[in-house]
Amino acid sequence: MSDTLNTTFGLVPPDVAATLSGVEFLQGLLDGTYPAPPFAETTDLWPISIEAGKVVFEARPSKKFYNPMGVVHGGWISLLIDTVMGCAVHSSLKAGQAYTTLEMKTTFVRSVLVSTGVLRCEGVLLHSGSRTASAEGKIFDGTGRLVAHGSETCLIMDALRKAA
Repeated sequence: MSDTLNTTFGLVPPDVAATLSGVEFLQGLLDGTYPAPPFAETTDLWPISIEAGKVVFEARPSKKFYNPMGVVHGGWISLLIDTVMGCAVHSSLKAGQAYTTLEMKTTFVRSVLVSTGVLRCEGVLLHSGSRTASAEGKIFDGTGRLVAHGSETCLIMDALRKAA
């Protein structure tokens, strides 16, 4: 897990990001070459391992994510699984390509509490074509029990360029 006190948050300039393959971009986030995205500070979600077609992140549940029933909200779990599935797709992209989620499905297997501890979130690329890609994701608790799993389809497109 990252030490947020020593982490720089920000955005990678689009003209820089467009020159990098997906795995190069993600590796740069992991090794600190590029700033962590601002939502990482809010969600406490951090990359642990990046390779082409597979990513592993860790996330720490917090009471700030609890719903009225006193457990972590499914929206936070969905955010985690969407992130790792999307990053698995991103890791397969060439320089100049981008992606966006077209659809996703999340199945919740068990509740998450602060006492659940750090979650291991894994995303694996299943298919990458010229226009779409699909991935699956799994989230495990600290004892290796499955918390949630899901699947996702993404649209592959040219990277967005800043207007002149």
